[in-house]
Amino acid sequence: MNAAKITRESKSNLALAFVSLGRERRQDITVFYAFCRVIDDIADSTELTPHEKARDLTAWRQWLREGTPDEPTLARDLRDLIAKYSLTPAMLEEIIDGVEMDLHNVRYDSFDELRLYCYRVASAVGLVSIEIFGYRNPACRQYAIQLGLALQMTNIIRDVGKDLSNGRIYLPQRDLARFDYSEEDLRLKKYNEPFLRLMEFEAARAEAFFAEAASLLPREDRRSMVAAEIMRSIYQALLRRMKSDGFRVFEKEYRLSRLEKGGHVAAQLFRVCLNRRH
Repeated sequence: MNAAKITRESKSNLALAFVSLGRERRQDITVFYAFCRVIDDIADSTELTPHEKARDLTAWRQWLREGTPDEPTLARDLRDLIAKYSLTPAMLEEIIDGVEMDLHNVRYDSFDELRLYCYRVASAVGLVSIEIFGYRNPACRQYAIQLGLALQMTNIIRDVGKDLSNGRIYLPQRDLARFDYSEEDLRLKKYNEPFLRLMEFEAARAEAFFAEAASLLPREDRRSMVAAEIMRSIYQALLRRMKSDGFRVFEKEYRLSRLEKGGHVAAQLFRVCLNRRH
């Protein structure tokens, strides 16, 4: 279980953002990202039973604290990372708590409930990531929380159709009711005015989180947070594309091309160089 291979094969936007980091931090964040990828894959596996998924996630909880003879190499590397950056196992267990929420009948009555899920699977990832990136101002933690909520809401909007095929509905039930769009409409993939208004509402929520994150990023941490800012730039562009195209998420898989992503990476790196001069 090689961290670099797991990250490379994921073809994730997050993995792309790592190019902005120095060699040591890039290696360290790759170990952490591989952990996130592995536990996410456990929850999404079509080959494991719910019992087996719970068993495997429990094993990872143990490996965060102590080794076992049958542990993967990644587990040992992860404990080294925890010690190096003075992390706590609880910070990473929060992420496991999040993926465990996907093992059950995924429905959320209100956004408050969904927010907890988003915090665990995205904001908690951000809070660990910024420890590896390095930051000076404690306000950076709030930046990471808000950015995580923004990224996860964008994912939820993009993956409405895909999640539905896996029996998961992340859109809050109260939001569906508010726009008179039923769960049955969603299962039938009805693309109509209520659906558009629902998507616009969720997109506005994501946009508000993006704006809040941008306002919270401390000036002195802009350089160290360039990888996070690359993510913000890419996902905001993705959200804008879905919105301008009318949220055709039932028939399209929205993504930016590698060239477009490269443009966002270059723009953020240029901004850092520009700030350095001033």
